[in-house]
Amino acid sequence: MKTKTLLTSLIAATALCGLAQTAATPDIDNFAPVVVKTVPEAGSKDVVPGEMEIKITFSKEMADQSWSWATAWENSDPQSLGKPHYEADHKTCVMKVKLEPGKAYGWWINSPKFHGFQDPQHHPAIPYLFTFKTKDK
Repeated sequence: MKTKTLLTSLIAATALCGLAQTAATPDIDNFAPVVVKTVPEAGSKDVVPGEMEIKITFSKEMADQSWSWATAWENSDPQSLGKPHYEADHKTCVMKVKLEPGKAYGWWINSPKFHGFQDPQHHPAIPYLFTFKTKDK
C-alpha cells in the first residue's frame, strides 16, 4: 500500500511540475525591451564633435512616436537638430544632434520617472544610462 501511495504521489507531483513549467515558460515577446547597441558606442571618449545621428537600438520593435531621452545631469544633452524617429526596423531610434568638442554627454534611455520607450504591447524598456565624450578640437 505504501508503494502504491508513494507512486501515486510521484505521478501527481510530476504532473504538477509539468504544468508549472508550462505555465512559467518565458515568452520573449512579454519581456521588456533592452538597449542592445548605441551609436556612438556607450562609454566612448573620442567621438568626433559636430553634427551626427545618435542611434539607440532595442532588442525588439518599439512603438513609434514614443520615447524618453531624459538628461542624466544638468546640461548633459546636446543641441537637438530635429525630432527623434525610428528607422524602418522599428528597433533603432535616431536623433540628429550637434556635439561640442571636449564635452561629456549623457541620457537616461527611459528612467525610473520616464517610460516613453515602449514596445507595441506597452512594455517599457529597461532604463539604460547612455554616456559618451567628444574629442577636444
